[in-house]
Amino acid sequence: MKVSLFITCLVDQLCPNVGVATVEVLEKAGCEVTFDERQTCCGQPAFNTGYRKEARKFAEKFIEIFENAETIVSPSGSCTAMVKHFHELFPKDKNWRERAEKVAEKTHELTYFLVNVLKIENASAKFSGKITWHDACHALRDLNLKDEPRKLLQNVENAEFVELKGSDECCGFGGTFSVKYPEISNAILEKKIANIEASGADFVVACDASCLMQIGGKLSRNRSKIKPKHIAEILASQE
Repeated sequence: MKVSLFITCLVDQLCPNVGVATVEVLEKAGCEVTFDERQTCCGQPAFNTGYRKEARKFAEKFIEIFENAETIVSPSGSCTAMVKHFHELFPKDKNWRERAEKVAEKTHELTYFLVNVLKIENASAKFSGKITWHDACHALRDLNLKDEPRKLLQNVENAEFVELKGSDECCGFGGTFSVKYPEISNAILEKKIANIEASGADFVVACDASCLMQIGGKLSRNRSKIKPKHIAEILASQE
């Protein structure tokens, strides 16, 4: 299957290793991966802040770039969810709305694509350590992703999976939310970190670089031994 990689801004700018791992996982699964360098932001920051006109420009750019792709896969639940919302930006433009809906139909978050499209629950990965899973808000609530990442992680050789108390609770990032309401964001994060520490895990895993940046920053400031990992990194591992 031919897959067009939607890499997302945070992965591109802050953790390109996640992008590399995503390609490795997809190629190991038998996919032919292409990357269109014209891609930019999906427009989620503008959309979430109420700048719909500006968000629409990003959506149009995305649609023009990806609408001829066979399948689009992203290592981000939140950015994938944004693509699913593109049609809302064109309430009075039937042509753009239909184009947006067609692109959304073939855009998938990585774990969803592996489990539900390729029917792969074992990615033939090896990773040593105790791991736990944080359910990113958009992936869980917008995309209904819950079992897919757990199935994949539970089949990683040498890894011990432990469920996280409050795994479905927000980490406090929320994009611009953490900037506008830092005190509330930090309070939410404190609870998440306490649960992660109590899990006894060596690594906390998620599907969104934004959540991992938020959680990882606090773990680092706390001088915790627990490390954040994107699920693509775990699934690509042969350690």
